[in-house]
Amino acid sequence: MANKDIAVKKVAIICAKASIEDVYAALVMANGAVMEGMECKLFFTFFGLDAITKKQMNKLHTPTVGNPGMRMPGGGAFPTWLGTIPGVEAGVSKMMMKGMEELDIPPVDEFLEMITAGGGEVYACKLAVDMFKLKKEDLWDDVSGVITIGDFYAMAGGDGSQVIFT
Repeated sequence: MANKDIAVKKVAIICAKASIEDVYAALVMANGAVMEGMECKLFFTFFGLDAITKKQMNKLHTPTVGNPGMRMPGGGAFPTWLGTIPGVEAGVSKMMMKGMEELDIPPVDEFLEMITAGGGEVYACKLAVDMFKLKKEDLWDDVSGVITIGDFYAMAGGDGSQVIFT
């Protein structure tokens, strides 16, 4: 049972997928945390590393096959088979990004800059970096470090802390 007397003072957000919706969920939560004065640490692991890899960070996609939340314009279910047609995923991703741009939601690199300017910290998972044979130079310049999950949990702990996995 949670202690209701302890307010959330620190959030540690883990992003393990590089779809537009997963990365932006992590970024929106992190930005909200720093805007509320909370300590915030973002940890990108496995395919989530694309969000902080220079070559990929502004080229994210929305998966159209096997995505139960996909809807057609007007609200009907998006047929899974439609996502197998070449160009459909790219078109859906472009529509998502256009809709976010219309709402003045910044691209990934600018969003990360806002978060770090507000005091948030961004980390890459050492295991995933090693597995994908990346180097620190491949990552966004303001990544605070390449660390283990144990290191991340040590930083994330304490009273009033919350770990969020997207």
